[in-house]
Amino acid sequence: MPKAVFTSTDNRQMEIEYDTFGDPSHPALLMIMGYSAQMTAWPLGFIEAIVSAGHFVVRFDNRDCGLSTHLDGVHVDTGPVIAAALFDDPIPPIPYSLVDMAGDAIGVLDHLNIERAHVVGMSLGGMVAQVLAYQYAHRVKTLTSISSQPGDPEVGQPTMEASAVIFEEAPAGMSREDYIESSLNWQVWQSKKYRNDEFSRFAAAISYDRAFYPEGAIRQLAAVYGTGRRHEQVATISVPTLVIHGTDDTLITPSGGERTAQLVPNSTLLMVDDMGHDLPQPLWPLLVDAISNHTARVNN
Repeated sequence: MPKAVFTSTDNRQMEIEYDTFGDPSHPALLMIMGYSAQMTAWPLGFIEAIVSAGHFVVRFDNRDCGLSTHLDGVHVDTGPVIAAALFDDPIPPIPYSLVDMAGDAIGVLDHLNIERAHVVGMSLGGMVAQVLAYQYAHRVKTLTSISSQPGDPEVGQPTMEASAVIFEEAPAGMSREDYIESSLNWQVWQSKKYRNDEFSRFAAAISYDRAFYPEGAIRQLAAVYGTGRRHEQVATISVPTLVIHGTDDTLITPSGGERTAQLVPNSTLLMVDDMGHDLPQPLWPLLVDAISNHTARVNN
């Protein structure tokens, strides 16, 4: 796979793994995946459907994940960061922010000589996509924010059951077998109607074999909470915005999507029944149609 190499906004030498699909002459659509998830978490069938709708798709591994740069040994204590964010106290220093992660996305676009792109982000990737839309508005044609929220601790927080899973750190020496079995715990935030043990194990095996790096998840989590409230910035987003959220989402609960749509002027909110914090295949036609119709609003 190719890499985009550049100096990041926080003055680090970054190597961001990416891949592309479709005809480069078609409108570019940048896909940003969520917390600790590699770019391979975007299902190939989902990507192929978006390509068939007339897009040149770019996806990449966020920093500290997959085959992109790992900030080995950079320590952060997430407990005080999360507590400060939840209680509106001063945020302790963090290794990097969502703004820096958005800068990485711009680095990928620059590497590919893409001046403007449609941007689709999910979960943490939705937060990064939101930052792109207000920080680099001139580079964004449209924004689609999926299963995400604007940084306000009053909305979109995980349920107690989801919190117990997402905040449990995987040990660095975790075996492949244990990791695959632990993936069944992720079903707490997946679409209830479409949960499948076999698929969960299959996806976990792919993730582990490609790049098992739990240390990076801690720093990404610090970026989510340490960036703090972003509602004022999100309210300045002027690009056409589609907000998609599942009614079954227990990891970023539906109020996160609803609040995002309330903040962004003239945005469209699509609440999807039977969708959790995932992209189940039976919902792909609905989601792809929604995204394609949305991007069609901007053709240049």
